[in-house]
This record gives sequence, structure tokens and C-alpha cells, in this order.
Amino acid sequence: MDSLENMRTVIIESLRYYANLRYATGEVNRLLIVDRDSDNYLILLEGWENRERIHGCLVHLQIIDNKIWIQRDGIEHGIATDLLEAGIPNNKIVLGFKSEHIRPYTGFAIK
Repeated sequence: MDSLENMRTVIIESLRYYANLRYATGEVNRLLIVDRDSDNYLILLEGWENRERIHGCLVHLQIIDNKIWIQRDGIEHGIATDLLEAGIPNNKIVLGFKSEHIRPYTGFAIK
């Protein structure tokens, strides 16, 4: 399996795990959204909790220039941990939600 296909597989398997978890309270769905054409992968939260509408992105990953960009990370321990444990090297992960001047200090790729 080539590197790009491996990244896609790791991302989808990791996100599928979180998409299948039940929301702690309320009737909130976790929808896994996969767009292989643009290499965007996310979990969308949608539903109701205590009469309040829930609708938003929990996590958004994107493959850009053969690196995984974490654009949004609402996972408790951080989705980067799952990627590292699955064998993705830290120099192939960009914390896109951090500003560019902070990234050199994260231990991950800058861009």
C-alpha cells in the first residue's frame, strides 16, 4: 500500500472509531464524512441536547502535499495520538489549528 493510501486508511479507521461512540447525553449523531476526491475527512455532530441544537465539526483532517493536516481537533486526547500509534510519523502530521509561528515547538511538521 502506498503512503497516500495508507494515510487515507489510517484516517478513516481512526475516525470511524470516534464516529461509532455514543454521545454522552442527548440525541446527538456523529456523522463520518469522507471526501476522497479532496482528501477531507471529518466527524460532524448533529442533533439535540437539552433542547439545544448541536451542529458542528468535532474533528477535521485533510491530506495536503502528502501530509495529514489536523484542521480541527475536538478529540479528548488529540487525534494526533491515534495517528502516531497507527504508524504515521510526526513529520507527516501538521497541527493546522495551531498558528504557523507555534508549530515549530509542537514536535510535528510545520507545513
